[in-house]
Amino acid sequence: MKFIRDSVHGNLHLENFEVNIVDTPQVQRLRRIKQLGFTYLVYPGANHSRFEHSMGTMFLASKLSDNLDLDDDEKEIVRISAILHDVGHGPFSHVSEAVLNHSHEIFTSKIIKESQIADILSESFEPKEIIDVISGKGPLGQIISGELDVDRMDYLLRDSHYTGVAYGVIDAERLLDNMKLKKNLVLDIKGVQAAESTLVARYFMYPSVYQHHTTRIVNSMFRRCLRKLFEKGDVNPDKIYKYDDTDITSIARAKDGFVKEIMGRLDDRDLFKNIYCLKLSEIDYPEEIFKISHEEIKNIENEISEDLNIPPDYVIIDVPDYPSFDEMQTLVSVDNDIVKLSEISSIVAALNDARFNHADLCIYLPEEYSEKAYNISFEEYLNL
Repeated sequence: MKFIRDSVHGNLHLENFEVNIVDTPQVQRLRRIKQLGFTYLVYPGANHSRFEHSMGTMFLASKLSDNLDLDDDEKEIVRISAILHDVGHGPFSHVSEAVLNHSHEIFTSKIIKESQIADILSESFEPKEIIDVISGKGPLGQIISGELDVDRMDYLLRDSHYTGVAYGVIDAERLLDNMKLKKNLVLDIKGVQAAESTLVARYFMYPSVYQHHTTRIVNSMFRRCLRKLFEKGDVNPDKIYKYDDTDITSIARAKDGFVKEIMGRLDDRDLFKNIYCLKLSEIDYPEEIFKISHEEIKNIENEISEDLNIPPDYVIIDVPDYPSFDEMQTLVSVDNDIVKLSEISSIVAALNDARFNHADLCIYLPEEYSEKAYNISFEEYLNL
């Protein structure tokens, strides 16, 4: 048995079998993937890695397994699934995922099946068992990937810790103590307040961290840069799970033209400026904004660039992530009945109504071009 000292949870123990998995190059790569991408340009302490998060998720998964009285094999499956659940993440985590044709879960499954991890797992388990749990299948899958799972608990705790942003209280211990495994993972009524608090914390983490206005500008610039690397064949998007943060930044710095300029701007924090915002809470059908295709956005960007007489690559339209909160669907045990959290919590219902309050569509330009955007009616381009 070995121990890892974690800044959030303290000492985390690993069995020898788990150490063999953790020591694979595929898991070790996660040490070089920032959990929050470029958020460190807003919060300097946000340099924690996907590896740390994976270890923390394993710890919480283990605690929940104990509370649910799982047998030894089930507990080991859950712990290993937690270790491996993010192994398919690309450089800068979710920042690069938005440019890809596949989610990191698809790459995670591929890595587990096709790398040496499969050989190690096969000593005790079928790799498919682990993949199914990571994918949220079956009762055990809800522990790792459900409405209120240990993955979410850890990243909220960890992201809050490293950014110094403390909105609400994430009482993971109370949540874990009040979960039951029936046909589904169910929260006891005594854990409702802890679930509400977690949802409130996540709601406020969106505008302050995950969708912070500066973070969104930085992420949009990097995605434009990464897309160019894909288009030029400098990086293979189907092999993105083999790259780490340093690989991509080094490749971009070595290029000429637009890619080199954008990476230099990110290095020096010389960022584009937000010259227009459309608050989704102020329009009738905000959900429709999220249905705009990449091709449609590109066409609008080209129209704007042509009218302003600036290079098209320098116009970025940024649609926010859809503000869904799966925790609202958490199953709660009330007397002899099972209901959804949203049905018994007025707080959750209020958050559902307010989920677009912190979402807006933005247009970014380099500062040297921003004056050209004065007196432009961007609503006309967006057909609003």
